[in-house]
Amino acid sequence: MKNQWMTHLKGYVEVEILGNYPERLINACLQKGLAIWSIRRVREDQLRFCMSLEHVHEFKPLLRQFECRVRFTEKNGLPFVMAAMKKRIGFTIGFVCFLLVMLVCSQMVWGIQVKGGSPKIANEVELAAHEMGIKRGIFRLQLPSVAQIQQDIQQRVEGATWIGVRQKGTTFEFEIVEHQLPEEAERISPRHLVAKKKAVIHSLFVEHGHAEVAVNDFVRPGELLVSGFIGANEKNQQTVSAKGQVLGEIWYTSNVTVPLEATFTTLTGLHSTRYYLSVQDFDMPIWGFGKPAYQSAREFEEVKTFDVFGWRLPVILKKKEIHETKSYDRSYTEIEAKEIGIKQAELELTERLPESAQILNGKLLHESVDNGKVNLKIHYQVIEDIAEEKPIIQGD
Repeated sequence: MKNQWMTHLKGYVEVEILGNYPERLINACLQKGLAIWSIRRVREDQLRFCMSLEHVHEFKPLLRQFECRVRFTEKNGLPFVMAAMKKRIGFTIGFVCFLLVMLVCSQMVWGIQVKGGSPKIANEVELAAHEMGIKRGIFRLQLPSVAQIQQDIQQRVEGATWIGVRQKGTTFEFEIVEHQLPEEAERISPRHLVAKKKAVIHSLFVEHGHAEVAVNDFVRPGELLVSGFIGANEKNQQTVSAKGQVLGEIWYTSNVTVPLEATFTTLTGLHSTRYYLSVQDFDMPIWGFGKPAYQSAREFEEVKTFDVFGWRLPVILKKKEIHETKSYDRSYTEIEAKEIGIKQAELELTERLPESAQILNGKLLHESVDNGKVNLKIHYQVIEDIAEEKPIIQGD
């Protein structure tokens, strides 16, 4: 049979027939459409084959038409297993209860381990985990995902570089890597400070070394800003580690396009929740039946797996949230699109710049409207630190 699963679910028997010309009985079964397979000859007058349990009642009337004796040698499949379980109802109930208790216990948290870190940090991690609800006896379905737990506990505990969270069966493991802040070693290697960008010097402050540029000087990448050589002449010249801050005025150009007509999609707040048990990509609904009457919707899915003492079961609990969405069109005037474009360009530039940089002003160089879009070209004047280190090599 091609579908072995269905055969075992419905049940089947192995039949042995004995008599003259048993092939006639086989042909009669096939003509009547009975499901038989694995036909084999034992002797000249004896055959064996397998038959679906649901066709046995149609097979028995055929025996009267032929001089054959029949014997059912084997009984296989779910119906016979269920019949045997009914005969031993006490053992069956006990075994099912044992499996249910094992399944329930395997979905609970029974251990919390904290590895690494000082006792103070380890205690903080345990307290933070307890505040988040991670304690012995709680069901794992009530807890957020491992990734979410790791993110939340990292925010709650200070003084740790990294806190790893891992779930092993019924145990949660927390691995701590603490901050290691060694004393900053004094930099004794000689160096220059050179320009890393094309700019005009806005201001400079030199702690060590000799300034090679002045305010309003134009510099190119790689040009010397602060020299690590100090001394009036070559005989008295010394090398130091140049240190200071050199702020330069740099120019950036941003090109932005803003459509005059735009479509936005938002969540209305209405949603419905469904739960499914999934086995080998087959989803069986267990809660939240019916289809919500949303004209448009967006679906979010969350998956929970089941582990029994380290063994992952082939059953998955899926939680699907269907949120109603609403789309609306928004029209801008050219002035509104221009304002939005300027804000967008400044925000994009701010993300590209270092935190210490300062945008002095912006100037609109070009503006055009083409195919329902406003195109802007904006020039920005920015002040930022342009100095970078360059080691002094013997022979320079």
